[in-house]
Amino acid sequence: MAAAHPTALQTYSRTAARSARLVLGEYSTSFSLACRMLDAASAAHIANIYALVRLADEVVDGVASQAGLNPQAVGDCLDELQQQTALALQRGYSTNLVVHAFALTARETRITTELTDPFFASMRADLSVHRHNEQSLREYIYGSAEVVGLMCLQVFRTMPGAPAQTPAQAQLVERAARSLGAAFQKVNFLRDVATDSGQLDRVYFPGTDLEHFTEEHKRNLVQDIEADLAHARAGMPYLAPAAARAVRMAHDLFSRLNRQLDKAPADQLLTRRISVSAPRKALIAARVLATSHRRRGPGPDPDPGQAVHGPDAARLPLNGGPHAA
Repeated sequence: MAAAHPTALQTYSRTAARSARLVLGEYSTSFSLACRMLDAASAAHIANIYALVRLADEVVDGVASQAGLNPQAVGDCLDELQQQTALALQRGYSTNLVVHAFALTARETRITTELTDPFFASMRADLSVHRHNEQSLREYIYGSAEVVGLMCLQVFRTMPGAPAQTPAQAQLVERAARSLGAAFQKVNFLRDVATDSGQLDRVYFPGTDLEHFTEEHKRNLVQDIEADLAHARAGMPYLAPAAARAVRMAHDLFSRLNRQLDKAPADQLLTRRISVSAPRKALIAARVLATSHRRRGPGPDPDPGQAVHGPDAARLPLNGGPHAA
């Protein structure tokens, strides 16, 4: 029997998914590599999430203003994108291809406005908050990065082979997902300190503007990122094998970048952007593929009291040393 001809909606949704993959491929080689560790359906979901996040990030990071929009109009664009996203979550359809792709993933994996609203709130902060304090930075990182980790976790929980989790294990995995997102964001902040402060007039870490950025600042931030990466590793044994490989790939890429930032003199970060070379990325990918991830053996469940919830969870100052173990 001949295969059924796709409906107009199926064709549209397939095109939307392709547009999301195009955004991912254009903007992030690191996440593109990590997605290759996943099955096709899960990789598509991660690409759909990434594309929406990138779309919003580009609105506030200069694309809209370069198109001639004034600050009020830039904010209006972000508001419109948030409204489109909320409506698409309800309808399962959007005239915006990237939003449509995200909505398909969100509805299938149970991502709701509980996660998208904090994300857009952090994006909106980029338009008005130019100097963060410790509290506003925690809230910003929660919305801009930790909730993205939780969105990806929703995808991983639907994957074939995803193990059942006790409530304590589920909390540990959620903490790990948030910590990984936070680590990625902080690495980007550290790498882009010159661009953020000099071109965008944003100082994310208190006391780290261009005139006061020191070797001590840099080292404290590197240690803070290392602590987040350690928390992220703790959740990997509780993921489906393919998800664990993808997370390990992304984790190891950013861990390598963090080490390179650590080795670079602080004043060098103010003049050039540090990155992981393509051969090094390929080597990391090969190592992840060659090393089978061993699941954690039987043992006591983690203390649920160690889990964190929301942007106000107790953490050591982000511009200080590493988080408490």
